[in-house]
Amino acid sequence: MAALFGARVRRLRTAAGLTQAELGDRTHVVSTRITQIERASGAKPTLELARALDAALGAEDLLVELWPYVYREAFPDWSRKFMEYAERAVAVRQYAAHVVPGLLQTEDYARAVLSLDALLDSEEQLEERLAARMGRQDRLSSPERPELWVVLDEAVLRRPIGGQAVMRKQLARLLDASVERHIAVQVLPFDQGGHEAMGGSLTILTLPDGSEMAYTEGADYGQLIEEPVNVGRYKVIYDRLRAAALPPVTSLDMIRTTMEGDYRGSNVPSRSERRRLAQEQLQQSGGRRLRGGGRRVPRDRRPGP
Repeated sequence: MAALFGARVRRLRTAAGLTQAELGDRTHVVSTRITQIERASGAKPTLELARALDAALGAEDLLVELWPYVYREAFPDWSRKFMEYAERAVAVRQYAAHVVPGLLQTEDYARAVLSLDALLDSEEQLEERLAARMGRQDRLSSPERPELWVVLDEAVLRRPIGGQAVMRKQLARLLDASVERHIAVQVLPFDQGGHEAMGGSLTILTLPDGSEMAYTEGADYGQLIEEPVNVGRYKVIYDRLRAAALPPVTSLDMIRTTMEGDYRGSNVPSRSERRRLAQEQLQQSGGRRLRGGGRRVPRDRRPGP
């Protein structure tokens, strides 16, 4: 993909009648950087540079659309292959042990998660990864959108990644997503105890031809499982997790309660507090009624009949 990207840049540059130095000037990089890109050598182009090249060459977002595939080549083979399968999957079943799955993350939550990577090199790299992750969410609103079923460990709800405001918006995003007919969310509560997928996440993909594969992932590793016998074993594990989790409606109640309790913020009363305030208001107004002009008059000072 890096070679294809470079070939496109070279063809567009030649058609525009620009030298490598001239294109470098227009995109604020040295000419040797343009040479590296066209030869697919050296560091891969950043998303910012892909946008600058698009603008300078009038490519109508062609290079920006190619960039995620170039970016993906920086990942290990097994991870890259999983991403390719995920983009074609007609059904995605996920168990998340630590964080909300990428397809349902808000931008602020995703930024907070990605910034935790100890191998992150720069703010620019963070923004590139963030753009790639947000771009993958477009599939959920496309005509080819997959069926998505997510089981969240309760720890995902309780761990305040990014702070209270970020978590509140993230949980609200889960509630909004669950309204969609092609998305289901369940919560696996702590009181269910241990299970076979502890320690990492699990994803089962179903492709258009009916074939399936499993993917397990931890903090710094991942494994793609394609052998049907082994995939079948992981499907059983996932079905057990789904059976042990709270039903979708009850799960949404738990998400809502957590949002209003743990992450309600200083100015947002919890549901129980709102109920108490409403009862107090009813009690205070119970012994009063409106008199002319809307002024309230205490019960013991009303005029007689």
